[in-house]
Amino acid sequence: MPSTLDLFKKLTALPQGHRLFSIAFSQKAPYFASIHPRVQEMRPHLGQVLIPKRRSVQNHIGTVHAIAACNGLEAAMGLLAEATCPADMRWLPKGMEVNYLAKSTTSLTCIAETTEADWAAAPDVPVRVKAVTSDGTVTVEGLIHLWVTPKR
Repeated sequence: MPSTLDLFKKLTALPQGHRLFSIAFSQKAPYFASIHPRVQEMRPHLGQVLIPKRRSVQNHIGTVHAIAACNGLEAAMGLLAEATCPADMRWLPKGMEVNYLAKSTTSLTCIAETTEADWAAAPDVPVRVKAVTSDGTVTVEGLIHLWVTPKR
């Protein structure tokens, strides 16, 4: 079975490939579909997803609600983890710490990043995450903690 990263590379080489991959990715974890993510980047140590600002992700004041942002951050982290985790290991999220820094007034780019040193610290792997508006304002930032262990 091809890896998620292999599927990303194969599909994104096609016209409309990013859209096709985003739809497939949303079906893999159906709760991601609620934010209509657009996968922008997937490679070792980086995952990036766009959450379009639309009514279904807005709160009562018309901004992207905090939990939608966290959902996008977790999606970005999942892309990074799938692209980075060694084939003989498995990963599970074990916690998330976030700070809400500003109102999310536009679509959000959710970014997850790690380094090789972060993965060398396994089984506890910290993933830095942030959500950024179209004007560059960081609205949410934090850490998602992964538990990375050998497959059995």
